Amino acid sequence: MPGTPEETFRRLLDLLLAKDMDAVADLWAEDGTAAFPFAVGAAPRQLAGREAIRAYLADYPQRMDVQAVPAVTVHRTERPDTIVVEFTADGLTVRTGAPYRLDYIAVITVRGGLVTHYRDYWSPLATASAAGRLPELLDSLRPEATR
Repeated sequence: MPGTPEETFRRLLDLLLAKDMDAVADLWAEDGTAAFPFAVGAAPRQLAGREAIRAYLADYPQRMDVQAVPAVTVHRTERPDTIVVEFTADGLTVRTGAPYRLDYIAVITVRGGLVTHYRDYWSPLATASAAGRLPELLDSLRPEATR
C-alpha cells in the first residue's frame, strides 16, 4: 500500500490507466471525500465516503478512455499529508471516439496511505467538450433551463 501523498496519487494514476475503478475507490479512506468546486449541471459538487466515490467512478471507463498522463507536477505544502498536483490526461471520449486532453489541479490529503480529501479543480467546459456534451452543458446553464 502506498504511504506518502505522492505515492498514493501515483498509484491512483496507475489504477486509472488500468481502468480499475474499484481499486481507485479503495485508495479512499472509508469516510474520505471528493470535492469538485467547479462542477455544474448534474455533476456532483461533493462526494462523501468511499462507497459514494466508488459509485461515481463505476462507469468512468465507459465514458472516458484515459490512455496516458503525460504531465504530472507535484507541489508539496507546509502540511506533510497534503500535496497539490497539476496533471494532464490524454485519451478518447468513448461516446464520440474523439481524442481529448484535459488539465487538472487537485489538492489531495492522505493519511495512512488513504485519501481523506480530494479537491479536484477541472474545467466543466473542457470536460463537457471532451465528452461530446458541450451543447447539453450550455443548454443547462441557460436561465430558462433553471425555471
